[in-house]
Amino acid sequence: MTAVQRQAHFDHLRILLTFLVVLHHAAITYGGSGGWYWRELPNASMTPLIMLNAIDQSFFMGFFFLLSGYFMVASLERKTTANFLVDRFLRLGVPLLFYFFVLSPLTIALAYDSPATIGERWWLMIQNKQFGPGPLWFAEALLIFAFLYLLINKIIAVKHWSPERLPGFAVLMFAALGLGLVSFALRLKIPVGSEVLWLQLGFFPCYIFLFFAGCAAHKHQLLDNIDGKYAMPWLLISLIAIATLPFALMKLFGDGPFEGGWNTNAIYYAFWDPLTGWGIILGLLWFFRRFLAKPTPLSAWAARRMYGVFIFHAPILVAVSVMFAPLTLNPYCKFIVVSVLTFSAGLLVTSLCLLLPSAKKIL
Repeated sequence: MTAVQRQAHFDHLRILLTFLVVLHHAAITYGGSGGWYWRELPNASMTPLIMLNAIDQSFFMGFFFLLSGYFMVASLERKTTANFLVDRFLRLGVPLLFYFFVLSPLTIALAYDSPATIGERWWLMIQNKQFGPGPLWFAEALLIFAFLYLLINKIIAVKHWSPERLPGFAVLMFAALGLGLVSFALRLKIPVGSEVLWLQLGFFPCYIFLFFAGCAAHKHQLLDNIDGKYAMPWLLISLIAIATLPFALMKLFGDGPFEGGWNTNAIYYAFWDPLTGWGIILGLLWFFRRFLAKPTPLSAWAARRMYGVFIFHAPILVAVSVMFAPLTLNPYCKFIVVSVLTFSAGLLVTSLCLLLPSAKKIL
């Protein structure tokens, strides 16, 4: 596989994962599980959307962390440590601060039911210090992980903890079960939905593992070596795990909150997460490498704008969904239309931002 094909393979994955972020938050808007700025029916509960959110959560942010670690090592190899830190601040710190102080109060203002103009509501939210990272918690976490990587790399260089071949099935199973146990124990104190410095630490055992797995995989380009034979057993495990989800949601396996605690549902969810996520991640890496490795002008254009879509999608999604609220459409239709419109508008907004020379260094 050529370097151009390899880049196209990852470009297509970035496009899919970013669209899933939009889809995930739109699903919450119309009855899925999770927290979001605005929900059309605050108490709505739509089982298909809840399942979509659970499946998304099992892999998509962890996948982002895996790819971030994979490419961050390459970035550090091309730069001095000082230049790398400057780059991290520009790429992660600046968008995080921009969202925290500008887009966060704007998004809350868009969701705020008031006869005042959007400008007046926005200013009110700023005065009330309605600040936060929103989806840019991901940038916050990556900054922390980058500093941890630099510290670890100073003590033990990454080349010394980079395996030459992909881990076997037993190693990955041990990792999945170990992370499930750690997640369950952590969620006894910090359940899913609770935040520490805007981070839902209940999900972070898997995030940390996947980020550093990406770092370790870079030296021998291991993410390019995943084939169908390697991915298939994990895809089967993921499908079996997903098939159990409706029964779990019907409380057939026990009672108690899935978010955490000494109960069967919390145990189920803690182990279900990595057992589902591993297969989807490996399956997508294989599928995109095998079938979607051909670059196209459209995919290259879109991939260049995915980070911007990620940054801007929250206020756009809230604005579009609020605009659609008076329409008497099936919620599933709204979910699909709003998702597509938000993604498309994010591409447009990012394209306009890229006309600014300074934005090109960030986006």
